[in-house]
Amino acid sequence: MGRGLAEGLPEETSSRWSRFLQTLRELYFGFSPMSRRFRFGLLIFDVITITYFVVTTITGTAAAFQVIDVVIGILLSIDLLARTVAMRRSLLQLRSAMFYVDLVVIVSLFGSVFFAQDLALARVLRMLRVLRSYRLVVDLRRDSPWFRRREEVIEAALNLVVFVFITTSLVFVIERPVNDEINTFVDALYYTVATLTTTGFGDITVTDTTGRALTIVIMVVGVGLFLRLVQAIFRPAKVTYECPRCGLAKHDLDAVHCKHCGEVVNIPTEGAV
Repeated sequence: MGRGLAEGLPEETSSRWSRFLQTLRELYFGFSPMSRRFRFGLLIFDVITITYFVVTTITGTAAAFQVIDVVIGILLSIDLLARTVAMRRSLLQLRSAMFYVDLVVIVSLFGSVFFAQDLALARVLRMLRVLRSYRLVVDLRRDSPWFRRREEVIEAALNLVVFVFITTSLVFVIERPVNDEINTFVDALYYTVATLTTTGFGDITVTDTTGRALTIVIMVVGVGLFLRLVQAIFRPAKVTYECPRCGLAKHDLDAVHCKHCGEVVNIPTEGAV
């Protein structure tokens, strides 16, 4: 895409455009200290926007912050455009689910401002931004040794949190029009967590077919994700120990030899697996 835009431009303009593209690519995909600082700044921005969307969706006060919505929408648009231009094969971005997630979030930000004062659906659509957390995982895996040492637990927790908020959004959208017991996002979150933990207080129930089908998904998938988190905390599937020969960092709990090179590994244990 960048190369195509540069064609037909005057030589000086083309040179400036090429330098601009090179700078963008270095910032988004490079490994220099400047690139790492830039991506860390994006990471902080993503965390702030995700937190903002979660809080305003739960409290229902998003309409009171329309200026903030517009500013975030503009910044997200710039980031999406810059990232797309920076890619050497920009059309691949159209195959990325995250591209459309960001696009939906941007539309919901501007839509609630220009077309309605308080669109509940628009606020819920912003919850798709939590999916951006998976891109944060990629950046952290690349840039943070601390994260790599705790990656399994963090990813298990992330999977559970993303599942809870996405399914809560679905419960809110599906049940709010037909269920008098679910009027706010907090009601939907309460029902989702109660269902996921199999507590089943019974003070909020669903009677429609779609709601019951979603409840089954919450129970089956949610319990599995919760157990996976518990396992990752108390009994990780892999242990971190660097092989002295090949440097492989992850091994089975009961490993005696490195699966990569066959070297004997002396993994410290407490005498039980």
